[in-house]
Amino acid sequence: MPLPAPSRIGRPQADTTSEYDDGPFTFRPATKDGHNASVAIQGPSGSGKTWTGLCVASGLAEGQRFAVIDTERGAAALYVNDLSASFDTLPMHRYDPRDLQKALAAAAQRRYPVVMVDSLSHFWSGTDGTLDQVENAKSKYGGNKFAGWKDGTPIQNGMIEALMSYPGHVVVTMRSYTDWVLERGQPANKGTRVEQRRGIEFEFGVAAEMDASNQLRFIKSRCPAFRGREFDRPDGARDIAKPYLDWLRDGAKPIDPVVWIDAANSPEATPDSLLALYREVEAASALATPLLHPDTGKPISLGDRIKERGTALKAAAAA
Repeated sequence: MPLPAPSRIGRPQADTTSEYDDGPFTFRPATKDGHNASVAIQGPSGSGKTWTGLCVASGLAEGQRFAVIDTERGAAALYVNDLSASFDTLPMHRYDPRDLQKALAAAAQRRYPVVMVDSLSHFWSGTDGTLDQVENAKSKYGGNKFAGWKDGTPIQNGMIEALMSYPGHVVVTMRSYTDWVLERGQPANKGTRVEQRRGIEFEFGVAAEMDASNQLRFIKSRCPAFRGREFDRPDGARDIAKPYLDWLRDGAKPIDPVVWIDAANSPEATPDSLLALYREVEAASALATPLLHPDTGKPISLGDRIKERGTALKAAAAA
C-alpha cells in the first residue's frame, strides 16, 4: 500500500504584534489643538524664496531664536543683518535624508520653536540624496533601478514623517525648474516642477511658488486666508506667518511636545503609563516626532522611544 504524499507542516508563526501596534480605533472630537504651521516655498534661483522663508520663520518664531538647516552654502546667513530676528544655522554638505532626520532631532533637542530647511531639494537630488540612494541600491536587485526604490522610498518617507512631526513650526524652500517636453517634435512648456518628489508640496499646510519677479502665488492652503491669493514681494512675517498663526490658534489649545518627551524618559514611568502615553501621542499624530536617544545620542522617533522603554520595563517586571 503506497504511503501518502508527504506534507510539509510549517512551524506556527510567533505573534509579533505588540500591545502598542494593536491599539483600538477610537474616534475623538476634532480640534486644532497642538497643530503647527508647515510652509513650503518653491521657486527658481533668484525668486526670493530664501529671504521670504526667513521672514516667514521669524514671524512664526515671534521673537524667539529659530534654526536654519542650510544646504545653500550659507545663503541664509547672508541676511543676518537684514532680518529683525536671530537664528542659528547648521551647514550641511551631504544630503542623505536620514541626516536631515538627525538634524531635526538635534533642533528638537535644542527646543527651537521653528526650523527652516533651505533647501529641501538637496535631500532629493543632491549628493547622497534620495535619488542617489536609489541608484546605489539597484546593485542589490541586479541593476534594476525600479527595484532600488524598495530602499529609497522608506528613506524618503522617513524624512518627510520626521519633518511633518517636528515639535514646532516648519518652513522649507525648494528649487523649481521649467518642465519642457517634446510634443510632435517641438518643445512645449508644461509649467514649473519642484525639484523634489512629485506632489510633495501637498504634504504641507501651506505651499506657495515664487517667480523671477518675486511674485508669490499660493498653490495649496488649508488656511482659508491664502486661497487664491498672490503677493508682490511679500512680507513673510506680516502676510503669511501672522494670518496663519491667527487661524491655527482660533479656538485651539497649545500642546507642548516636550511634555511627552519628558514623560517618555521619566524614571517614574511604568509600562501602563507609557502605553497610555503612546496612545495620547498616537491620537495627536505625533509618533514620528524626532528626538535624540538619551543614551546613544542617535535619532529616534518619539513613538519608538516610548515603545522601547515600555517594552523594556515590562520585560524587567516579568523577569
